[in-house]
Amino acid sequence: MKRITLIGIALALSTALLASMAVAQSTAPGPSQSSLGDYARKIRKDPGTAKARPKVFDNDNLPTDDKLSVIGEKSADNAGGAPGDDKNAAGTNADDDQAKKQAAWKSWQTKLGAQKDLIDLATRELDVLQREYQLRAAAMYADAGNRMRNSAEWDKQDADYKAKIADKQKAVEDAKSKLTDMQEEARKDGVPSAMVD
Repeated sequence: MKRITLIGIALALSTALLASMAVAQSTAPGPSQSSLGDYARKIRKDPGTAKARPKVFDNDNLPTDDKLSVIGEKSADNAGGAPGDDKNAAGTNADDDQAKKQAAWKSWQTKLGAQKDLIDLATRELDVLQREYQLRAAAMYADAGNRMRNSAEWDKQDADYKAKIADKQKAVEDAKSKLTDMQEEARKDGVPSAMVD
């Protein structure tokens, strides 16, 4: 019997506590209290207050095609002219800077493309030289009589081919090294990785 009484008292107390919390939440704010929503509505209705407060950016009014400045704009007395003129001049300078940057990036892209083409050409030439050497060596070693009659001439041709192949391999390695250096220099110059690789 005591348990039922204790459970009943605990239930009554918790119900009373929840009811008082609900009443506290549902009471309307008094004249001295105002909700944040009321304040926001008041600010939006009054156009004079919008000019007095600084521009605040949120997800709804964040510019997508322009840059944000954390410094702010020059005042008319500090600028020596109309603020609109400074905006136009700054916009023109920014556009000029961006155009110069794009031109420099395009120049780097052209240089890198030319170097890659040079590497491709040197690699193909090396491949052709190696195949030609393999064919001549196969033909020479296939005929033992020819090898015995022309051994001195073959030794000279063999040495020439090996020297040409070594030179072409060095040229390919040098061209690849130069490309790597150019890519690193382009990255240091601020060229995006998508244009460098």
